[in-house]
Amino acid sequence: MNILITGGTGFIGTPLVARLAQDGHKITILTRQEKPTSPYQAVTFCQNLAHFQNLNDFDAVINLAGEPIFDKRWTEKQKRILQESRLNITRQLVELIEKSSNPPDTLLSGSATGYYGDLPYNQIQYDELTPVGNQFTSLLCQNWENEALKAAHKTRVCLLRTGMVLSAQGGALKRMLPLFEKGLAGKLGNGKQHWAWISLEDYLNAVLFLLKNNHCQGAHNLVAPYPVTNAFFTQWLAKKLHPMHFATSKMLAKRALAQRIANISTPECLLKSVLGERVALLLDNQPLIPKRLLESGFQFHYPSLQRIDISN
Repeated sequence: MNILITGGTGFIGTPLVARLAQDGHKITILTRQEKPTSPYQAVTFCQNLAHFQNLNDFDAVINLAGEPIFDKRWTEKQKRILQESRLNITRQLVELIEKSSNPPDTLLSGSATGYYGDLPYNQIQYDELTPVGNQFTSLLCQNWENEALKAAHKTRVCLLRTGMVLSAQGGALKRMLPLFEKGLAGKLGNGKQHWAWISLEDYLNAVLFLLKNNHCQGAHNLVAPYPVTNAFFTQWLAKKLHPMHFATSKMLAKRALAQRIANISTPECLLKSVLGERVALLLDNQPLIPKRLLESGFQFHYPSLQRIDISN
């Protein structure tokens, strides 16, 4: 395939491009970098969609571009940046698809589990039929998805409602590791909120699965089948970083301390004062399942958290 990718140089985009190139696809990456490079001959770069009059030459488009959501406090200005960085590129892509006499077969467009917001605790699990929430992240994702769906009459559109992608190489886990390694991290709030997560390997596999399977369209939750509470996640990570195997007495003492601290809660009011509205990304309850992926036959390498190797 000849594939156009936006957001192809970040934590998720970089390994995705590598997988696609290794599978023999030709990749064009839209990037703002001045002198981008790639080890793959099949990869080329462009800095502006104005370079294209249409997308006739592409078989698929993967749209992941967007300002990082957790890096800065959500001031009104930052909220506009988060919206515009996603909507403007998506809108341009849809316009180019509209102008194409032979449009790409597939548009995979980014979204997030923030679409659902903070879900009630009176239900064990939620799937893609769950209504949109009423928070900033819900509006952000809904607007982003609506722009992509405008291309649905000309191409197959899949919406990637992505949970927390786990890899030691980037994202949320990379931020957490230094604190957990020092035994300084505990539960967030009461720790009862469920986190929707997915390993980086399964995320990449899911994107490739959706790319290849033409019967898949619409919203898909890119999350593992078994969400976990923040309290469980905290204990799991503390144990992973301080294993029992070949442990000295000093290491065992450090493990015990890390696990005790992992049971201590960081008050919700403190988190809100530090993070502002961004605290929703940590405290929202999201016991989500990937119902549509599973129904389509996708198989997870890491369906449960216990099997993940956090060393890579």
